[in-house]
Amino acid sequence: MASGSSESALLLDRARSGENSALCALFDHYRDRLRRMVRLRLDRRLSGTVSSDAVLQVTFQEVAREFPQYTRDSTLPVFLWLRQVTGQVLKGVHRSQLGSRYGSDHQEVSLHRGALPPASSISLAAQLLGKLSGAGQEAQLAENRLIVQEALNSMDPLDREVLTLRHFEHMNNEEVAQVLGLSQGAASVRYVKALKRIREILTAIPGLKDQI
Repeated sequence: MASGSSESALLLDRARSGENSALCALFDHYRDRLRRMVRLRLDRRLSGTVSSDAVLQVTFQEVAREFPQYTRDSTLPVFLWLRQVTGQVLKGVHRSQLGSRYGSDHQEVSLHRGALPPASSISLAAQLLGKLSGAGQEAQLAENRLIVQEALNSMDPLDREVLTLRHFEHMNNEEVAQVLGLSQGAASVRYVKALKRIREILTAIPGLKDQI
């Protein structure tokens, strides 16, 4: 982690000095994390139409355009800024592709830096149950999927978002607190609460109780 942070800091300094290749390398440094976020939050109705790589291609164009302003004005860590730009691009893709079929902002998780598309319970359940593919009959897997989705849907939206950020986007507690505008203590409490809730459900499903 330390070496990765050091590499990111060096690339950021080079990009600030006007080295275009360094900005590209900086984006590539975080590409896997950004791709994971897009895959979790891309509306499933677009899964056969829009790829995560296509979203990231547009995102980099926006990053290059907005980078001078970021270096002047923003105090946000560079990864969280890149993630924010990615989320706004993804939101634009949803609106342009789905039109009136795309939900309004009140259906999204309201963040202090703007609403972003939420990870659907279907996507989150697929992340968990994907580890069990082939472990049982299709009917049982489908039943388990519904159980997990219902559990996720029953959670407080903010608790579910904390769970998504920590467990599925692999953020640390400090990053979660910054993204959601919470204190680190509050973010930690919500994560523990979310884990307890989802584990209560998963312990009833053979093979899943140790997945989270």
